[in-house]
Amino acid sequence: MDLGLSGKRAIVTGGSRGIGKQCALALAREGVHVCIAARTHDALNQTLVELEQVGSEGHAVAGDLNMQANCERVVQEAVDRFGGIDILVNNVGAARNADILELTPNLIDEALSLKTYSYLQMSQLVIPYMKENRWGRIVNIAGSAGTSPTRGNIPTGAANITILNITRALSDAVAGDGILVNTVCPGLTNTGRARTQQGVRAEREGRDVEALLAELGQELPAGRIAEPEEVANVVTFLASDACSYMFGSALYMDGGKRRSTP
Repeated sequence: MDLGLSGKRAIVTGGSRGIGKQCALALAREGVHVCIAARTHDALNQTLVELEQVGSEGHAVAGDLNMQANCERVVQEAVDRFGGIDILVNNVGAARNADILELTPNLIDEALSLKTYSYLQMSQLVIPYMKENRWGRIVNIAGSAGTSPTRGNIPTGAANITILNITRALSDAVAGDGILVNTVCPGLTNTGRARTQQGVRAEREGRDVEALLAELGQELPAGRIAEPEEVANVVTFLASDACSYMFGSALYMDGGKRRSTP
């Protein structure tokens, strides 16, 4: 299938590792020019090398997207380099969580600032460039905690459910301009961050992290956890010409864990 992506121009936030990195590489393989943004210079530079190895024109911008000025700088550098923006993948941010009985409001504020506000700001900044061509794709990554709260993940859940609301509202606002806005909601995915988080539990319980991840995967209908490349494949479809009639939707990639309908 021709995804119609060759020559398109994308920004991927949180693009230096994990799901964001694989999204950037998947887009690059389709001929997309990709600007990646994250806070860590070394990881950004390594991913930039990999982008160029697959033949993409890449660009990297280091900065904390908690700050409006840094969001503006990422967009401006991408526009200066590529001449416009067609695709935005919002993926930045990993919230700190705490048990509901010990949770403080500042952790929720931090999660919203780190993830939700940057998604909104980046979207607002790129939409004018997408409107110029009457074509655009915004794909938000919002973990499944938004609709599957637990006593220990309320900051993450609050950020993610707000992203789902923003997705719907943005879609309503720009669908008539040829801009599709959708969300992908991954469950537990085999990333470095997941290994670090589960590694804490594995050490506490005196277990091997690989065995723990395998056990968590076996609890899912899918029988395993997701690979970041699998999430990237869906993001690439949502960013493409082949995706032409999906507006304001959320796709759950949680191995069948979510039980609510729809």
